[in-house]
Amino acid sequence: MTNNTTILVLGSTGKTGRRVADRLKAMGRDVRAGSRPDFDWEDSSTWAPIVRDVHAVYITYYPDLAFPGALDRIRQFTALAVQSGVRRLVLLSGRNEELAQQAEQAVLSSGVEATVVRCSWFMQNFSEGWLLDPVLSGTIALPAGDVTEPFVDVEDIADVATAALTEDGHAGKVYELTGPRLLSFAEAAAEISAASGREVTYVPVTPEEFADGARAAGLPEDEIVGLNALFAEVLDGRNENLADGVRQALGRPARDFTQYAKDAADAWRA
Repeated sequence: MTNNTTILVLGSTGKTGRRVADRLKAMGRDVRAGSRPDFDWEDSSTWAPIVRDVHAVYITYYPDLAFPGALDRIRQFTALAVQSGVRRLVLLSGRNEELAQQAEQAVLSSGVEATVVRCSWFMQNFSEGWLLDPVLSGTIALPAGDVTEPFVDVEDIADVATAALTEDGHAGKVYELTGPRLLSFAEAAAEISAASGREVTYVPVTPEEFADGARAAGLPEDEIVGLNALFAEVLDGRNENLADGVRQALGRPARDFTQYAKDAADAWRA
């Protein structure tokens, strides 16, 4: 059992990992960054060196826990981490994804302190992720129909994950994080338009049309297939409800999309 207090942040350059690492450093914690080439989910030889002498790990999986191979890798990494002396695990997960929930159980049953941060669609996908270019082009085309989503702010995710990594009382908890209201993608586009001053519209498309557009944009074929499978699973109305995980973990309400859009507006004015 290690006495080290080092916290490993996997995906340390990603949307949540970067913010978690920054928060931990601001608290004076010893942070180890886990990103390529030092850590690669597809190269298990990189795993053992990075978990050596680590007390806690923030686990994020790219591109998503619902993608093929993710569950086996999470199971293998979790077992290795525990064997290496890690005593606390915090897993970033997705709402109502069957494979993601199996990964959650692998972490929760690991025998060490474990917390799941189960999230809805990130607001920051529109300003930092793969939807930024479509927003800048003025058209968000997704196979989402008229479904509504309780978009969650990544700042809230990072706050919850940081608390679970550094505070007692979160072990065994599954915090389901959403924003405070449901929005359709058309409504999200309207909020972005209002905040940025540019016209952005949402266009519902078929999975085939989405795939064609993603190929034209240069997205790898395996990610296109995985995204379409994920959309079919989670954008069918199953997530059209709110959860209170932010308040449960932090004692405050979740941030609203309107505030996010105001804060992110500069990214859309570029």
